[in-house]
Amino acid sequence: MKRILTFGVYDMLHIGHMLLFKHAKELFPEEECELIVAVQDGDYILKYKPGTKMVYSTEERLYMVSTIRYVDEVVTYKDVDVDIQNIPFDVFAKGPDQKHAGFQRAVEWCKANGKEVVIIPRTEGISSSMLREYSKIK
Repeated sequence: MKRILTFGVYDMLHIGHMLLFKHAKELFPEEECELIVAVQDGDYILKYKPGTKMVYSTEERLYMVSTIRYVDEVVTYKDVDVDIQNIPFDVFAKGPDQKHAGFQRAVEWCKANGKEVVIIPRTEGISSSMLREYSKIK
């Protein structure tokens, strides 16, 4: 069984997130796959981005993501490049926009440790930033 891992905040869930989970889960149609979604800890977000207005608490985001049919397991993370080393998985599925230094280090760790990295394309026309702008949440 392949274990696929993806990371995100998931504060404003939208169709793009659902399609990310669906596409990640379907990466290997000939094999049984398990999708693990790592949700970033809200206190950690606020520590490094003070003033960020979160819509949902960490616990609420964990619950919402856990109810999605493509998701088999949900965990909390703080630093993607640190926490990726402590979660058993085979494939790291990430979005093309996840490029900051932590994600770059996570990709390098995957390459050095025999983990496959797959880029899941974005869903055009939707993003959490767009939803925040639309709803005037800054």
